[in-house]
Amino acid sequence: MTTWLLPEGIHESLPDEAEPLETFRRQLIDLYASWGYRLVNPPLVEYMESLRIGMGTGLDLQTVKITDQLTGRLMGVRADMTPQVARIDAHRMRNNDIDNRPNRLCYIGTVLRTHATHQGGSRSPRQVGAELFGHAGIESDFEVISLMLETLKISGLDDIILDIGHVSIARGLAKYVQLTHDEETRFFDMLARKSIPEINQWLEQSHLSNANADMLGALPTLNGSPDILESAKSILLNAGRLVISAIEYLQSLTELLKRYYPQLKINIDLAELRGYAYHTGIIYAVYTPERGHSIASGGRYDGMGKAFDNDRPATGFSTDLHTLASLSSPSNTKTGCAILAPYALDEDLDKLIAQLRSDGEAVIRQLSDKTNITPKQQGCNRKIEQQDGQWLIVSIQ
Repeated sequence: MTTWLLPEGIHESLPDEAEPLETFRRQLIDLYASWGYRLVNPPLVEYMESLRIGMGTGLDLQTVKITDQLTGRLMGVRADMTPQVARIDAHRMRNNDIDNRPNRLCYIGTVLRTHATHQGGSRSPRQVGAELFGHAGIESDFEVISLMLETLKISGLDDIILDIGHVSIARGLAKYVQLTHDEETRFFDMLARKSIPEINQWLEQSHLSNANADMLGALPTLNGSPDILESAKSILLNAGRLVISAIEYLQSLTELLKRYYPQLKINIDLAELRGYAYHTGIIYAVYTPERGHSIASGGRYDGMGKAFDNDRPATGFSTDLHTLASLSSPSNTKTGCAILAPYALDEDLDKLIAQLRSDGEAVIRQLSDKTNITPKQQGCNRKIEQQDGQWLIVSIQ
């Protein structure tokens, strides 16, 4: 048995990766703070009753479960921090005098999943996210998407595609044509897989009228640039007010995004159902040409706090710190730029070292004068040496 092997999909960061990641983490926290988002640190484990709130079957299966040895109750290691932050807003930060105030929260922490979400992915990503509670309008959705785009900008990412949809379109259409629960479940499964031949065959065998079948059959084809939304309104004109309102909402939101982010590539996908089990409005994901999977995602999930007796609208996004760092420009974190100081009991030397460290320099104290390790092997490009009774910093050739 090899004792140093890590479980599959579990990774660790050595200094050359961990140091830039920490710099990146601090930049993101500062960014979120400048937008008014306050940092929270949810616990690594919670009782499953709490974690299951609003998570749906998929996330439940992704949760590693353990037994609390103190109580015998089932606990889960968090697989997604969003339900935890929703609990914090709804319960821990509740103020009955000003319950309706917007609340902006952000978080960065490691999560654990039973399986990676994509081939070669990590089972323990460092999830980064921001959530806005207490507002149900387009302003909050636009703010959160804008903050997500600014997050990606810090990474140096500019060639990105925002894929966006609205779960009320598929839900509203299914309700309008009066699909049964089983029919809706089957249709949504085929829709999620974009299996158009399977959908067409199913529709041919259904009890639906030709007009209703045509609208259902058109749904997986309604994707492309924001211009497709006008065609969608025409095709789904008779699908009910809920569907048309969702399309108009997307039109207003994409117009805002194009105004403030003219270079952003936007793709509309009205058949997108990712996370539809708990999302209640817009859903979106960001892609890059380098990756076949999304690098950030989010949406609206009103009502998750209802289980904590505080039914609040909510919208937010999340991403993975490691993924963003791997796609970003080379880090400007300094390596090999430390200063080597001799091990000498000298008050003036101690003061110089303290001042250098206060100024942000890395100073490594030599442990032995009889070492064969060179300064460069210790990550130093300068050293402190005594000349004419003074301690000076000199470059190492």
